[in-house]
Amino acid sequence: MKYRSLVRALVTSAALAGAGVLMAGCDSDQISLATNAKANQPVPPKLIQAMVEKDMDLNSPVLVRLFKQEAELEVWKQDRSGRFALLKTYPICRWSGDLGPKVREGDRQAPEGFYNISPAQMNPQSAYYLSFNTGYPNAFDRSLGRSGSQLMVHGDCSSRGCYAMTDEQIAEIYSLGRESFFGGQKSFQFQAYPFRMTPINMAKHRNNPNMPFWKMIKEGYDHFEVTKQEPKVDFCEKKYVFDAIRAPNATRDPVFEASAKCPAYAIPDEVADAVREKQATELAETARLIAKGTPVAQMNTGIDGGMNKVFAARVPEGNTGLSEGGDSQGLSVLAMSRAPGTIPSTVNPPRAPNSPSNNLLQGAPEEPKLAAAPAPTAGPTRVANAAPTAQNDGFFSSLARKVGIGGTADATATTASAPPPPAKPKVIEAKRTETPRPEASVPKPAAPKVAAAKPALKPSVSDAPAQAAAPAAAPSQVAGSAPIVSTNSFDSRFGAVK
Repeated sequence: MKYRSLVRALVTSAALAGAGVLMAGCDSDQISLATNAKANQPVPPKLIQAMVEKDMDLNSPVLVRLFKQEAELEVWKQDRSGRFALLKTYPICRWSGDLGPKVREGDRQAPEGFYNISPAQMNPQSAYYLSFNTGYPNAFDRSLGRSGSQLMVHGDCSSRGCYAMTDEQIAEIYSLGRESFFGGQKSFQFQAYPFRMTPINMAKHRNNPNMPFWKMIKEGYDHFEVTKQEPKVDFCEKKYVFDAIRAPNATRDPVFEASAKCPAYAIPDEVADAVREKQATELAETARLIAKGTPVAQMNTGIDGGMNKVFAARVPEGNTGLSEGGDSQGLSVLAMSRAPGTIPSTVNPPRAPNSPSNNLLQGAPEEPKLAAAPAPTAGPTRVANAAPTAQNDGFFSSLARKVGIGGTADATATTASAPPPPAKPKVIEAKRTETPRPEASVPKPAAPKVAAAKPALKPSVSDAPAQAAAPAAAPSQVAGSAPIVSTNSFDSRFGAVK
């Protein structure tokens, strides 16, 4: 039975991918979904098999969660019970900035918060293989006067205010979003967090000035954790509101405006009770950890974002930056394993602000302006990274370089989320009130990658063969960003144009 289901799913995936261009002719929302071979790649067989095993349909809705500190992106998918379950976790190749939300154009921060991704935000013509626009700024961001544009999740492992994956990873993520749109989902929710909102992380970051904002978005995190339903998101009084419904005795549904006073509203009792119970337990645990003397997380102001350790292990003199990483020996051992996709030779790991390599990075623009790839041109010259990081030069790393051993990494860290509290059944259904945003305009393309008339398709992350890495390839630069500090600190860090 499972074999027949797998075959049906594969046939359906291929048929829908082929139908994407035809659909674009009559539905403007589909125009940006599947206009070339890259955007039409089918969902990989291993992911199809995982859907069969988890009782999911190929075209059922998806939801994306992302965590900076862990450098992981999760794709959740609705199963036939109507609840979301974790399908796959992808290590993030590169994110930029610091822990904390994006505030202004030019701060090179990657956004945090809740955003909706419509078909119009999917970009099959991206200069960075494939991408989707996060939709920053949302109504909450705008109510606070926050600014920024073209904040993407894309390929190429290169970031200045974005979340960068490998080309193989973004191809899979793109295909999953595309199939959910073909199945009728109007937009999928993108939740971006500084870290997993656990008691230990809340205790470690208790003195961070962003904590009030993080506690506010943790409310939505908790709603999803206890219901496994996409939380309905509204804004009022310059704050987030989750799963609001009509107040008792009200004659109409509440109307929300981000800068206006909150209307009368209620939250379903079963959701409110479950969230309250979860938060009480976690607050007590956080207080216990603080009383126990849990150290405060070091403020690494000036480090340019992070990189998952499976990628840092593959990059000469690699460093995880603000992401959770291992010691140099741990990275050296990981370097002998398989990589989740192709790591470009231009990758530059996170660097401390005063490192010699950062002194080479001068005057890059802010976020990438993703445009349709023009006719083939010569790619931009990248500045080589000249600064070794001695602390990551472990025994196994040295041995691997001497004997010329390399390899690429297995991509799929399928970490399952903790199950929701068993206290009460959760029946909240996700409801959409926002209209899909139009696709971001395509500004001036700045030194895009070379585009061939027939783009070379990357293999699936799940099925990619092990890849031999050059033993001591000269480290090259990837664009990155800096955390939120004084404005004049950011304008001289990056030189490579994406």
